[in-house]
Amino acid sequence: MNLPKKRRPFFYRETEGIRITVRPAYLREHSRPDRQHYVFAYFVRIENVGSRAAKLLSRHWRIHDSVGEDTEVQGEGVVGEQPLLTPGRVHEYQSFCVLKSPSGYMEGEYHFVRPDGSRFEAAIPRFILSVDETARP
Repeated sequence: MNLPKKRRPFFYRETEGIRITVRPAYLREHSRPDRQHYVFAYFVRIENVGSRAAKLLSRHWRIHDSVGEDTEVQGEGVVGEQPLLTPGRVHEYQSFCVLKSPSGYMEGEYHFVRPDGSRFEAAIPRFILSVDETARP
């Protein structure tokens, strides 16, 4: 009997023509629950579905661990890049975070600039990090 493969959840949000989709995954093989060390990967797709170009300048993440620990991460670009997204273009990357508990969430925003110099923030949707919800088969 073939059971359907469980699909990992994904989360998305669109702001000013920039669609951000995130798919988290629990990395069991890198985690050590006995040491309160839970590793989660997240796969990000940033797509320009609008009609104007935008360059990603920086990121701001808020990471909430269910043990009550909150962390903020800010920095230039994403994984060392500041991609220019012309209409129809996509930029994808993956990263990870470590929690002290089996669940939490992340959210934040990317800061963009248009060719005319105008700036805006594109919201990164809140996505759930959970050993149960994002476990890989």
